[in-house]
Amino acid sequence: MPLPHHDTPPTPQETARLRERYRVERERRVRPEGTAQYRSTTAEFGYFAADPYVDEVAERAPLRDVVDVAVVGGGFGGILAGARLRQQGVATVRVVEKGGDFGGTWYWNRYPGVHCDIEAHVYLPMLDETGYVPEWKYAPGEEIRRHAVRMAERFDLYRHALFSTAVTALDWDGAARQWVVTTDRGDAFRATYVVAATGTLTEPKLPGIPGIEDYRGHTFHTSRWDYGYTGGSPEGGMTGLAGKRVGVVGTGATGVQVIPELAKDAGQLYVFQRTPSAVDVRGQRRTTPEEVGADRPGWAAERRENFLRIVSGEDAGQDLVADGWTASAGLLEKLLPSFRRGGAPDFEAAYEAADHAAMRRIRERVAAEVSDPATAEALKPWYRYACKRPTFSDRYLPAFNRDNVTLVDTADSHGIERMTERGVVVGGVEYRLDCLIFATGFSVGVSGITSGTLPVTGRDGVRLTQERARRGPRSLHGFTASGFPNLLQMGSLQNASSVNYSHILDEQAVHVAALVAGAQEKGAVVEPTVEAEDAWTEVCRQGAPDHEWFHAECTPGYYNAEGRGRPNGPTAYPHGAVVFHELLRRWRAQNLVEVLRDGPDVSARGVPSPRRSRR
Repeated sequence: MPLPHHDTPPTPQETARLRERYRVERERRVRPEGTAQYRSTTAEFGYFAADPYVDEVAERAPLRDVVDVAVVGGGFGGILAGARLRQQGVATVRVVEKGGDFGGTWYWNRYPGVHCDIEAHVYLPMLDETGYVPEWKYAPGEEIRRHAVRMAERFDLYRHALFSTAVTALDWDGAARQWVVTTDRGDAFRATYVVAATGTLTEPKLPGIPGIEDYRGHTFHTSRWDYGYTGGSPEGGMTGLAGKRVGVVGTGATGVQVIPELAKDAGQLYVFQRTPSAVDVRGQRRTTPEEVGADRPGWAAERRENFLRIVSGEDAGQDLVADGWTASAGLLEKLLPSFRRGGAPDFEAAYEAADHAAMRRIRERVAAEVSDPATAEALKPWYRYACKRPTFSDRYLPAFNRDNVTLVDTADSHGIERMTERGVVVGGVEYRLDCLIFATGFSVGVSGITSGTLPVTGRDGVRLTQERARRGPRSLHGFTASGFPNLLQMGSLQNASSVNYSHILDEQAVHVAALVAGAQEKGAVVEPTVEAEDAWTEVCRQGAPDHEWFHAECTPGYYNAEGRGRPNGPTAYPHGAVVFHELLRRWRAQNLVEVLRDGPDVSARGVPSPRRSRR
């Protein structure tokens, strides 16, 4: 992967000084409790249990019927699984979703200014299938939510769907070869196959600030935006904040989007920042179908694959998207499961020089756009580019030039010290607030299934969480696990990943649908052998990335467990998404017919070796 160009490499003395600055800035922010500094959002804050977008949940009788496939989750993963299953001819696909409609994270996150930071023409799936062409280079949240509905309507997923319904347990009935799916609405229906599409951004988190329960002002999380209090819409116009003292906790991707909107409408806005984001140019603009080649069949799939190849470090020939992600792909190599510390002897030195140049440019942008020198200094990111998810905005930095916006840097106190009935205390100073908004994100990768709050009980009464605790992560290709027949899981565990996760989910959905359709045809049970699991786990173990050292030096964030580090291990496919998708296609072509038999399981007879398309 080519590294970004830099005209003046730093001297050894400059490199040493910058490393020391990064270390000092990291120590100002790291907390000994790591991820334990955050708390559950369900127990103390009741607004997470409510759905602000449903006035009243319609009463219905509990279901006791039987469906072919139950899909847990109605976000992009669940929609894509349902759509690909319908394409395979599966008749009854029931999506169960705790929200009031399809959309997942785009159903819940409707805060002002919400957009996707991946180009819409590669992020929105099934553009070729639905005939839709996005209007903007980076789609606003409402456009994305409407597209989720469009896909669900196109593939007739509403007919059997259950909304405002949470799955509470999955239990395998071996005699009937079915899963019993129970919900919080009294349902206990059966499904021959279950697809778990519970997502990676489903569990909002709050900072464990001492005294948070004492605060008597208004609070809410950005994923449950309270327009009843603020007024307005995702497009702005929050007249309810006129004259109000508003605080925001969090300056990551969500904060970068929402803070400019709040700055326009709040009487006084206090931004509580522990670590500044690296904010690059966004370049938002309208696009035309001609510009993206939408007059050609398969245009979206071609563009999406091109983007994936570039950000995965593969040779793409040309850059069709040409944005901040593809331009910085070389610096993001440290995040790839395929990363290896070895290679050319001068790689690390060249990488560090390019990293320094990119971060220097970002810090210079802060100085150029923020008028107050002290505020600008506090907004400068002092860490390597790949330590935190990059952000892109043309409006965030100028917001701090407004008279009604105050940046409160909490680094020296390692975050907000405490809360009182009236506001927030930082550095011994109390900031009185009428409203405090948490832009603190989600517990990445945590869902009900992974945490055990949605118990999954397989053959012989074995719990999935117990089995993983006992044996570690085990699967075939990340989808299926021995002892849990006909359970197909979508997610990143022992699977591929990318910054454009909707593409990953679509490839997973295609594979899941092929397994189910083939098993239906043969009357087979989908379950890998222990030997197939062991072989796949060994593939993941042998190629585990060498990035623990890098993340141990990074500023705290969710990439490195809030400063605890990111251990190497067999938790992801190690050779990149492009190679993994090729591997799955070969496996389906070569193995699927052979292993789908009238026997007890659908298992792999050998795990194919990765075929690199580069290096």
